[in-house]
Amino acid sequence: MVEGLPSEVEVITLFVDDIAASKAFYAKVFASEIVWEDAVSSVLRFGGGLLINLVDVSQAPPLVAPLPVGPSSAGPRALLTIRVADVDEVCLALREIGVDLLNGPIDRPWGRRTASFADPSGHVWEIAQLIGRT
Repeated sequence: MVEGLPSEVEVITLFVDDIAASKAFYAKVFASEIVWEDAVSSVLRFGGGLLINLVDVSQAPPLVAPLPVGPSSAGPRALLTIRVADVDEVCLALREIGVDLLNGPIDRPWGRRTASFADPSGHVWEIAQLIGRT
């Protein structure tokens, strides 16, 4: 561990292709509070104090320079997981609001029942329920 570097994640920033579509998606799917927003970003408060920062991809280069910003067409490079009490119930609720699942529900050998879906820019979210072993 690096001395002085805390282990708590405060903010996850997601670069999005269409800020309006992303804001609408997150408002529809997640019961999160909007902490701050402008024309190119929206900061959402999730449980436990975690913030999700949606930033229009046009604003991303200075945040990651000298690395290039990868296009969403390259495919997912991360999976964001939220623990839920009942994956099947959440999947039904997601389908009812028009969210297509990428996979699942699936019982995984590591003791979780999971399902995944993507936001408009291809960021993949997984919902996971504890089953069997923990």
